[in-house]
Amino acid sequence: MTTPELTAVVAATHDIWMRTSDQIEKALAQHQMTAATFQALWAIDPDEPPPSMKVMTERLYCNAPNLTFITNQLAGRGLVERVVDPNDRRSRVLVLTAKGREVREELVHVALEKTPLAALTSSELRQLMALLGRVAERR
Repeated sequence: MTTPELTAVVAATHDIWMRTSDQIEKALAQHQMTAATFQALWAIDPDEPPPSMKVMTERLYCNAPNLTFITNQLAGRGLVERVVDPNDRRSRVLVLTAKGREVREELVHVALEKTPLAALTSSELRQLMALLGRVAERR
């Protein structure tokens, strides 16, 4: 069911993403990256086990050929490596290189600094996080 409130929230969410993307474009260009390659880099959490290609397609909502293209760009810049999954030798996982960790940390910092959401208070961010968490659980 479409409501004016839902329409406004979806439009605002899209606007926030587009404004954030616009604000970080210069930082991305310094690393010869696009929004898509940055999303992929961000989706590889250095504090978690390396994700498989299948997991990455799910995280990025893309197909395997598209992920291969993006991964080739990241690997070509020395940001990730494809390695054999130690748990399933038929599969590959994406591992951040030392350079990839540095670039990821820098760009995530820039994105968090430049997003319009940075204007919210901690209390407002917690409220938004709770609401978005509820929505994300509905996959």
